[in-house]
Amino acid sequence: MAGWTNKGKAAVLGWSFRNVTIPTNFYVALVTDAAAPGPDTNTFTELTEIAAGNGYTTGGYQLTPGATDFDSLTEDDTGDQGELQIKDVVWTASGGSIPDSGSGARYAVLLDDDGTIANREVYMYCDLSSARSVSDGQALTLQDCQIDINES
Repeated sequence: MAGWTNKGKAAVLGWSFRNVTIPTNFYVALVTDAAAPGPDTNTFTELTEIAAGNGYTTGGYQLTPGATDFDSLTEDDTGDQGELQIKDVVWTASGGSIPDSGSGARYAVLLDDDGTIANREVYMYCDLSSARSVSDGQALTLQDCQIDINES
């Protein structure tokens, strides 16, 4: 299950209607199930990132706004929503497993680009359905992660 945080909803409205500056970059980071992200999650410090190392970098994978990193935009009149997909994001374990230690990745979160990683705003979250980890040489891939905007 994927969802918007209230922080993310407010940010999109600000970018769209108030001329608030969009972040230069976004990040997709992996977090454990120690604290599940939800609508009221505001900053990355409220979550527990997986242990860095062996191909995973603290703060996550950098995405640049535009058609390359956000590679599919669709108007879905049947589902009454707008859909945006993030390009496939791949972390390949090298020299050990991902995560390096501790719990596996249960959620992927979309963050802004605050220079202090703990202060990055959490805009979206995606439940990976179980804690994920990969061994040396294997890849952990987020494929076709989709951001939806719809009416409820």
